[in-house]
Amino acid sequence: MTATTPDSVLGLELVYGDLYVQNNAHPIWRQMRAEAPVSWHPGTSAFPGFWSITKHADVLAVSRDPATFISSRGIAMSSDPNAPPETSGANISLITTDPPRHVRMRRLVNKGFTPRMIALLEPSIRETTTHLIDGIAARGSCDFVTDVAAQLPLAVICSMIGAPREDWPLLFHLTNQGLGPDDPEYQLEGRDRRETIEHSRREMFAYFAKVVADRRRERRDDLVTVLTGAEIDGEALTEKEILFFCQLLVLAGNETTRNAISGGLLALLKHPAEMERLRADPTLMPTAIEEILRWVSPVAHIVRTATRDTELRGQQIRAGERVLMWYPSANRDEEVFADPGRFDVGRTPNDHLAFGFGEHFCLGTGLARLEIRVMFEELLARLTDIALAGEVQRLRSAFLTGIKHMPISFVAR
Repeated sequence: MTATTPDSVLGLELVYGDLYVQNNAHPIWRQMRAEAPVSWHPGTSAFPGFWSITKHADVLAVSRDPATFISSRGIAMSSDPNAPPETSGANISLITTDPPRHVRMRRLVNKGFTPRMIALLEPSIRETTTHLIDGIAARGSCDFVTDVAAQLPLAVICSMIGAPREDWPLLFHLTNQGLGPDDPEYQLEGRDRRETIEHSRREMFAYFAKVVADRRRERRDDLVTVLTGAEIDGEALTEKEILFFCQLLVLAGNETTRNAISGGLLALLKHPAEMERLRADPTLMPTAIEEILRWVSPVAHIVRTATRDTELRGQQIRAGERVLMWYPSANRDEEVFADPGRFDVGRTPNDHLAFGFGEHFCLGTGLARLEIRVMFEELLARLTDIALAGEVQRLRSAFLTGIKHMPISFVAR
């Protein structure tokens, strides 16, 4: 294992969830980009050691080389690289599978996320959005996260997988547990983070096992039906592969877009001139969406594991060592973004990495952009005088840039 270097003391706070509750990570990332852009962090009892990657160019370099930097040993800081595949999903789940199998698995559901298919979803997404705003309009206030931002992506992904409306709260609850196990609000009482994650996985697998069995008896027009009939190299997906796929669709399709929408509104509220600029010129919506994604960076980090000895920015990375890509840091890299600490709804170019890059570029990118666009089009058209009405509560997580609660007040047009 790599010896601790002087640089390794810089940024050690990044492993603690409280830093993200307080939204204090960006000054640390800024210092690391300047002084130690590739730095080693020794492990603790909670996680193995890793290299912190903080520069845009280095995140691109790692992402472009899936042969050297693999996903099948875990994708999160807290992942156990020695965990059995039945719990880690190594080489089973799409997100923890390496090429060439990753590419073949991805093709199974690609057609459900093509631009043409996504465009067909806009009427239903707009209908859902207007229904959500109708539900809060007369109240004059709401918790924007739980009442609005979380509900749209939840409704969309649950509809795509064929989950009935009465099951949506359960999947929402299990998503919060699976992706927020370090947060006291979501962690199982009397259990630790790993037990919380495992509980979420077991319950979600039990739920989808019943759905899969139902689709095998009666096919429907949904993604679960697609998976039950899918083959890779002439072999059907195993039950475990289907269950991991379903879990990933719910987790990724729900949490990250929720955080982009809630974080996007918070950014607009913190920068009222930019909100009014967007209201006055709706043609800025495409660039505003990209700026929201850059600014929020809903996924804080992804891990890769080196398969061979290599070098990055003069640092020797050994086979078996993990590299952790900090997306919020890369998305404020001074060498790529002019005045990166300024929120600018008209920013162009905007080469952010909020959706990742390379083999694991987010499958639902088009869907996320559509949901964000429709949400802000409807919000700005139908609500005025939007303001914070209480404390913003952030998720205790180094993995996701999340907001749990955001009270707002407004006037309905």
